[in-house]
Amino acid sequence: MPAENRAGTAQSLPFWHYLVAAVLGAANTLSFAPTPHGGWVELVIFTLFFAWLTRTNGWKSAALTGWAFGFGNFVTGVWWLYVSMHDYGGMAAPLAAAAVALFSMYLAIYPALAGVVWSLCAGRARYDDNGSSTAVPVDEPRFVPTWHGAFAFASAWALGEWLRGLVFTGFPWLASGYAQVDGPLAGFGSVAGVYGVGWVLGLVAALLVQGFYGFRRNTAALEPSKAARLAPFIVAVLLLASGMLLSLVEWTTPANAPLTVRLLQGNVKQEMKFEQEGVDQSLALYKKLITEKPADLIVTPETAFPVLAVQVPPDLALALRNFSDTTHSSILFGAIGVTASEGRVTGYTNSLFGITPNQRDVYRYDKHHLVPFGEFVPEGFHWFVALMGIPLGDLGRGPPVQKSFFVHNQPIAVDICYEDIFGEEIARTIREQEAPAGILVNSTNLAWFGDTIALDQHLQMARMRSIETGRPMLRSTNTGTTAVIAANGAVVARLPVYTVGSLDATVQGTSGRTPYVTSGNITVIMVSLLLLAFGFAFAPGKNGRNKPDDNGRKKS
Repeated sequence: MPAENRAGTAQSLPFWHYLVAAVLGAANTLSFAPTPHGGWVELVIFTLFFAWLTRTNGWKSAALTGWAFGFGNFVTGVWWLYVSMHDYGGMAAPLAAAAVALFSMYLAIYPALAGVVWSLCAGRARYDDNGSSTAVPVDEPRFVPTWHGAFAFASAWALGEWLRGLVFTGFPWLASGYAQVDGPLAGFGSVAGVYGVGWVLGLVAALLVQGFYGFRRNTAALEPSKAARLAPFIVAVLLLASGMLLSLVEWTTPANAPLTVRLLQGNVKQEMKFEQEGVDQSLALYKKLITEKPADLIVTPETAFPVLAVQVPPDLALALRNFSDTTHSSILFGAIGVTASEGRVTGYTNSLFGITPNQRDVYRYDKHHLVPFGEFVPEGFHWFVALMGIPLGDLGRGPPVQKSFFVHNQPIAVDICYEDIFGEEIARTIREQEAPAGILVNSTNLAWFGDTIALDQHLQMARMRSIETGRPMLRSTNTGTTAVIAANGAVVARLPVYTVGSLDATVQGTSGRTPYVTSGNITVIMVSLLLLAFGFAFAPGKNGRNKPDDNGRKKS
């Protein structure tokens, strides 16, 4: 195996090293929904991944190891994008498969970046299999797990995931903290959000590896005390216990009277939804579902009325208004909004409209965080969209923070589709609303992705939003998963996927702020940056690296 020279060029690692990293990444997909209690599975996989990362010998091999892990995770975790592009978008199968692979390669850049940052900030020492730090040739360096390295890994990993959720409008799907919704670290979500959970996960994994290597190092000059060897294990166990205890803390309190809610699921076939026959069927179906039974709040899925809101048939609009007034039911329905200026149509929006009993004004929420390629076309990618037959190519955006929809005296914050995977935006809404919402509502249509793991993954992310905000979440979907989520993230009730029906429940709103609602992602970002800066400046192997030895020669 070629060795690295003393100038510091990277020593090659065998191909199977990166193949193992990719297999670990693929296995990590099993940590996420629908795997029950996948947080424990993820903890094992992350521990193995960090142990594997410590076998790298420089920032290049660390980057490739992180990239391989990420690619294995994403190509197995978001393969359902193929369904939307091929089955419903009409893209040729080879092109759709290639698009998923290329997208996964892009997403893997962020774990690769985390590997680079960790390798530069963790500090380096050399050791052989017997624990010696002096007998190993210069051309065979390895990273030794240390406290510096553990905090550097946690911080680099969290920042990488945060950047993935931010750059190019962001795609935080499969952020590592989501697998902890039913895991031991879920409680940290209300304190520092999903990226904070990922930070603690990375730290626990690194500490477990550090403790293991502490017991392996048996050279007298390096042998730490028993307390020092146990310390990483003790801290890891304390973090796990803290996560479980934090899950018991109630950061918010019940507010206002409970509401009866009905969440509708129409199971309208996606391939016919925007054809005239499908439009007529959708309008008739949701008219029936909405008016068959009263409730304080009735919610339809995204674009349940697949027409412009101004073109809703008069008989349907009158039926909904009369039903609302006579039964005192508030109704939220999805349709296409129109924006106009000086009497001219200037754009369209993906919107929710709210009818309040005995009030003529109609509430409107316009989706702010749009889906690339589905609701807007990134610059330079119109050729890609031309390969698909998906409607709604370029839509307008609503404001980042919009007013609450009131049901009786209960303020409600609504969002559409995958807006609920951006926790910082929902936390900001609650912080900045004039009347902070006590209940979250998500209206979505995941029929684009078929009966795949995307449905369970999306539900899992919605559950994290409840943990982060301390508020119940109501989800009305076209094909699934329609569900009621309690303020602690537990699923209270759900409808079977790919069925037609309504989910009836009573929901208690809350008030108050969790630490995460107060500070958003700033906590994990600042802590991570400070720790990485400290590690880069003072990590073992930094100081004295260029100082002369006893013979007057510079150390390597």
